[in-house]
Amino acid sequence: MGELSVSGKIRVQYQEELNNLESQAMGGFDLVSRSLSRTMEAVENQDVELAQIVIADDDQVDGRYLEVHQGLITLLATQSPVATDLRLISALLHVIKNIERMGDQCVNICKLLPLVGNEPPVDTEMIKRILSMGRHVQEQIVQARHAFGDRDVDLALDLVRQDDHVDRLNKECFALAIEIGDDIDRREWAMTMLLAARALERMGDNTVDVGEQVAFIVTGLFREFEDASHPM
Repeated sequence: MGELSVSGKIRVQYQEELNNLESQAMGGFDLVSRSLSRTMEAVENQDVELAQIVIADDDQVDGRYLEVHQGLITLLATQSPVATDLRLISALLHVIKNIERMGDQCVNICKLLPLVGNEPPVDTEMIKRILSMGRHVQEQIVQARHAFGDRDVDLALDLVRQDDHVDRLNKECFALAIEIGDDIDRREWAMTMLLAARALERMGDNTVDVGEQVAFIVTGLFREFEDASHPM
């Protein structure tokens, strides 16, 4: 077999760079998954020190976002990709942004913990639902990664069903907060935890957004998944 032409070598290098950037983006899911796991542990134990670690480690997620984003923009500027490759690059730009947002939501939750004091008046039922939300979102993150990596539209669509559980638990947290009683400290704690529940609900929405990008890559058409968002 003869040597590749200059244009052929450039094409091979371009494809390798694109594959590497996708791999880096998929690794971003792992970073966010770890961050969410620590965040839920911090919520369960009201662990302010662990929450501070999550906040500090978010630099890794931000760094991954900047690295992948810049790499994709460089490919757009230098290679003028078309057709399937252009769809992939566009989708990856959306995916890495959703990953960065999920990392930010973990930080937002962790920043809430110091606000409720060292021995907050914890409501076990509300904590139970928030932890359940975290487990569901963790599963969605894993599923979103698999759907994107395998270009599996059915698995991507199933994220809507998974997200329904998170939305339901968020509503239950809201109902519990309303019924928490007249004690000022308990009400303040409940309102703070509602913000944590809302952040988890947004993370679930982010995984659905990733699923929509899977369908875009495969079909070439973008559409919002039916019932991906529900009114409160």
